[in-house]
Amino acid sequence: MSRTFWLETLGCPKNQVDSEKLAARMVADGLTEALDPGSADVVVVNTCAFVEEAREESIATLLELHALRSDGSELVVTGCLAERYGQELADALPEADTVAGFGVPVTLRRGAGGAEVADGPVPALDLLNLPRPRSTRPWAYVKVAEGCDKSCGFCAIPSFRGPQRSRPVEAILEEVDQLAVAEVVLVAQDLGAYGRDGGVGRRRIVELLEAVAGRVPWVRLLYLYPSELGDALLEAVAASPVPYFDLSLQHVSAPLVRRMRRPGTAAGYLERIERIRGLTSEATFRSNFIVGYPGETEEDHDELLAFLEEARLDWCGFFAYSEEEGTLAAGLDGRVDPALVADRLAELREVQDRITAERRDELVGTRVTVLVDEPGVARSHREAPEIDGVISVPPSLAPGTFAEVRITAARESDLDAVPVSSGPEVGGPAGGGAAPPAGEGARR
Repeated sequence: MSRTFWLETLGCPKNQVDSEKLAARMVADGLTEALDPGSADVVVVNTCAFVEEAREESIATLLELHALRSDGSELVVTGCLAERYGQELADALPEADTVAGFGVPVTLRRGAGGAEVADGPVPALDLLNLPRPRSTRPWAYVKVAEGCDKSCGFCAIPSFRGPQRSRPVEAILEEVDQLAVAEVVLVAQDLGAYGRDGGVGRRRIVELLEAVAGRVPWVRLLYLYPSELGDALLEAVAASPVPYFDLSLQHVSAPLVRRMRRPGTAAGYLERIERIRGLTSEATFRSNFIVGYPGETEEDHDELLAFLEEARLDWCGFFAYSEEEGTLAAGLDGRVDPALVADRLAELREVQDRITAERRDELVGTRVTVLVDEPGVARSHREAPEIDGVISVPPSLAPGTFAEVRITAARESDLDAVPVSSGPEVGGPAGGGAAPPAGEGARR
């Protein structure tokens, strides 16, 4: 009887990609997926360590799964928490049997707490270029690079994920073909800089976007560093069937942005947003902002509020600043009181919730092309999977197909819709039947 595994994934879409590749590798090695963690021979937790809240969730999940696992099973800790804190984590967590990161050279030695710890010069499992099985959903994340070359004041990711290393276009296209989906979501820590680490001194993200678009109807880009949004990329995304711009702005006050070691100003961001809207009325915007970064003043906060009102972004995330060991911000003065941070978060979220609801109300009565994710649930180009709202559709629409629908109602971030006609679907099953030709899946 083969050994069984249970894989728990925490954190961002990049971690989800790592987990899918790790699961495929374990299956290839003869393991089968368990029905639950209590019946698994190997319990693997792919952790997140981006901010304090994520680290706390990772530790809590590890302890919860340790309590559930059967006698004689193995608890393996991997992912960002393992990469960042290796030996320290093993010493503090005797419940773990193995602590090992991804994609770095390793050997194994016994930690003080009893766990094996990755540390040394032999080749490790390189998940970035492992194959993946066909997706069970009509869409899939595809990670195109690992690491980051930026030095943002608040971020520790380069310290444990290393410098950026981009995958070859050919390897990415092979993975896209394996997944057999209708929508590919390209992800990386610094997606706009894809290919610049190849020694040629230029970005290749537009080339990659066009190549993937030749294979699937919809291609979505997540995590665009604003300074990497050059004219060629801006125009390529605006002209695509998915004019969705996920701009990682973090803040808009020029003094605070400089303190974050990032370029940009509110005026500059607004100019780019207006330029994009001038290219296509279908443009959709998401961003995220850090609240309470050291030195943030009431004037900085008011400027961000004013920016939200003027920019009218479709989606926004707001996060309390988390002090990360080894970063520039960890040594800065001007700490913001947590209670004040909470008040600012609440005010920002209230403003953006209203704007998002208004943006959704504007869609009532319009016709849109949707991709059906599951019975009764669909998305247009305006909704990224798992992070934005959804569109409720009749359950008769087959998952993996495209359909033309009319929006009938808005419910805060979600929408209701009905098919425009009972005629043929716009597309066929993802990866199986006919799909819209590349470039036509969502064109109005």
